[in-house]
Amino acid sequence: MQDFKGRTAFITGGASGMGLGMAHAFGKAGMNIMLADITPHRLNEALAGLTAAGIVADAICLDVADRTAMANAAARTIERFGEVHVVIANAGVGIMGRVRDASYEDWDWSNGVNFGGVVNAIQEFLPLLRRQGRGHFVANASMAGLTPVAHGGLYSVQKAAVVAMSEALYTEVAGEGIGVSVICPGMVRTNIHETTALRPGNLPQSARPAAPPLKLPVDPTLFMDPMEVGDRVLRGVQSKDLYILTHNEFAPAIAERFEPILSAMADSPMAGPPPGFEGPPPGGAPSSAPDGPPRGAGGVGGAAPPPGFSVYGRVLSARQAAGA
Repeated sequence: MQDFKGRTAFITGGASGMGLGMAHAFGKAGMNIMLADITPHRLNEALAGLTAAGIVADAICLDVADRTAMANAAARTIERFGEVHVVIANAGVGIMGRVRDASYEDWDWSNGVNFGGVVNAIQEFLPLLRRQGRGHFVANASMAGLTPVAHGGLYSVQKAAVVAMSEALYTEVAGEGIGVSVICPGMVRTNIHETTALRPGNLPQSARPAAPPLKLPVDPTLFMDPMEVGDRVLRGVQSKDLYILTHNEFAPAIAERFEPILSAMADSPMAGPPPGFEGPPPGGAPSSAPDGPPRGAGGVGGAAPPPGFSVYGRVLSARQAAGA
């Protein structure tokens, strides 16, 4: 998407942090902004700030884990602005602790927001984008979705799921004029550490031993300004990037994550299909992925093939060619 003027962006978790940074970035590019957030006082402050900056904006109080509320937010956005063109599923909660120590309530609360909130946005807003035949869906994951975080197992699991879902959606709607991006930021100055206070009463905090407190770096220069994140996401959407990674300082950690995976690959391809396997339908495995690799935040295609069915399609094609 290149032309933002007069179009509309819907942003969850938009009253502070990265959501507010993206609201200002897309608003300055000429978009109308519909802010959604669960905290009314911050929502009012954010809306006032956008209006003061000359940005056309409106706001709605929203718990992203509430499916009915998400449907109402979509309807309200269309009622207010007519169409929606960029949907940013940004809302998230910070929950630390080991997987082995987590209670069902821990899982239900954090899953409902960190993963379910993205699912709900897809369910309610993607049909609108498809009906228009244009638009862009953005999901905010985390660097924790690409590389493990010590004592942050629940958070990493949910953010990895958001990455995988975004990759799948990218292949599914690429031929319909709809872009998909997943943001994987590192450390950013946000209030995510305060989100435990928003935990609903029916999903109380686990009484099990908590994980040791994280020893976060105290140097404020290590935490990116949310406004800078917003600018980087804007550029990523302009470039139709699948992956938007904000912190190149994490490149060694990403390499360390994937090098063992590559080294664990078998030395030779499998001998053949299992008994009774009939193979793909004529024409190979289906894929709507665009030609070439997905693009990174720098706007340059990477070496990896597009995710999704296209990977299996390439494997099948290689096997068919070898047997020809």
